[in-house]
Amino acid sequence: MFIDETKVFLKAGKGGDGCLSFRREKFLPKGGPDGGNGGRGGDVVLLCDENENELSRYRFQPHWKAENGRPGEGRNKQGASGDDCVLRLPPGTQLVNAETGELVAEVTRPGEQVVLLKGGKGGLGNDAFKTSVNQAPRKTTPGRPGEEGIFHLVLKTIADAGLVGFPNAGKSSLAGCLTNARPKAAAYPFTTLHVNVGVIDYPDTGERFFLADIPGLIEGAHENRGLGHEFLRHIERCRLLLFVLDMAGTDGRSPASDYSTLVSELEHYSPVLAAKSRLVVANKMDDPAAAKFLAAFKRKHRGVPVLPISCHARTGLSELRQAIRSHATRTP
Repeated sequence: MFIDETKVFLKAGKGGDGCLSFRREKFLPKGGPDGGNGGRGGDVVLLCDENENELSRYRFQPHWKAENGRPGEGRNKQGASGDDCVLRLPPGTQLVNAETGELVAEVTRPGEQVVLLKGGKGGLGNDAFKTSVNQAPRKTTPGRPGEEGIFHLVLKTIADAGLVGFPNAGKSSLAGCLTNARPKAAAYPFTTLHVNVGVIDYPDTGERFFLADIPGLIEGAHENRGLGHEFLRHIERCRLLLFVLDMAGTDGRSPASDYSTLVSELEHYSPVLAAKSRLVVANKMDDPAAAKFLAAFKRKHRGVPVLPISCHARTGLSELRQAIRSHATRTP
């Protein structure tokens, strides 16, 4: 099960209480106070882990707490600090305050750490209150509570390029041709039900680009038809959008109209997303009807860059790989 959004309750550890103690040893009648301070509570820490790719563990275990600090002890022994609670999150995860809707934190780089909630300070033992006029204090302070809150975890996949298209246009087949991903591909709509991310390798330069394949859109997706806009956030970070069109009109649709509909759906979701750099990938060019539809597309959408390919015949893929490298390295 692919989970890209969930709600969690997070709590940092409470500080340990200060200790009330007096030194009691033979031949030392005036030992005095020796109560130690409590230990600090553990923090809640976010760790960006490139080996994580979704949030299912937090859906099924929504409560996470750091360890409390240990109380102080006699002989001026300070209590041990509580262990931190480390949340391993996939790159691109955002934490949003559930009450205010404010973006609180975000992890994007593997290995990046963010202290989200700080543990409470430990309390003071009675040794901390001794003075020249109060040599036997009986005062201590309790440990302070740690910070806590309810947050939404939202995953926005980090990819250089994203595939957009109608169901059955060949997006999953294209992802399988270009990357090491092996998404499900079949001759019926909505075979892709969650986001797939693959890597495009360029052995000549050692470069690597990430390609995101999201479920197909349909007209009216902004009104929550089909799978709606649930997965479009996964291509918000992409530098390049690849509009994959069934240029053979297999399902009786016009590729030129499909392109207009896809642009409209992106504009409804986010004008920023619709304004990103884009390439049209004319798939299924091995079909005899594709040439006619391609000519009609170029007449209607003049100036829109089009790359004809065929995933079935594996033609045009080399040119597409070079175009992706050229566009994805540009500044968004």
